[in-house]
Amino acid sequence: MKPPRKVKKSYILLKKKKLQDFKFKIAKDYENGKIKGPIHLSKGNEIRLIKIFSDIKKDDWVFCSWRNHLHALLHGVPKKLIERFIYSGKSMSISSKKPLFLSSSIVGGIIPIALGVALGIKKARKKNKVWCFIGDMTAETGVFWESYKYSQNHKLPLNFVIEDNNLSTNTPTSKVWGRQKINLKILKNVIYYKYKNSYPHHGTGKWILF
Repeated sequence: MKPPRKVKKSYILLKKKKLQDFKFKIAKDYENGKIKGPIHLSKGNEIRLIKIFSDIKKDDWVFCSWRNHLHALLHGVPKKLIERFIYSGKSMSISSKKPLFLSSSIVGGIIPIALGVALGIKKARKKNKVWCFIGDMTAETGVFWESYKYSQNHKLPLNFVIEDNNLSTNTPTSKVWGRQKINLKILKNVIYYKYKNSYPHHGTGKWILF
């Protein structure tokens, strides 16, 4: 898959600042007890996400997992709608009809849905695409490989983005799966990148972890 197009440094810095401001506000409110449900934050992958989303069109579908706040913001989901989900305890299931955005807390749960949407787009002969963001642990599961093979064999407009922080919740993915090094970069219609998240799997590290 071709690399993301070049984006102006000033644009990246502005976007990064907005993402960080939102993230820090959510983290602070969570620590102050204003958010009753679990939250999943990320730090260290902002620039990479900004570059990837510069290639995602407004009418494209974006599917994401429980760590979805930055993705929703970058795809244009209204900030007030995102906050409504988060503050009502539904941080892991942010969704929107305009723009098209769907997330789930179920490991691999979004993959077959993304696959079906991509198949529907092809049958309807539409031009928009589907982008499915998953973690490195989810990329080890059978549902990913079966769906990926199906999408390739049927030439569906489905792109996967694998975000590798080498963690399966709180355990190194390589240790959980006994993983050998697989060069995911050579897969067609797949963007793969590594990052180190400074936040724990859940919350900010000041409350109970799971």
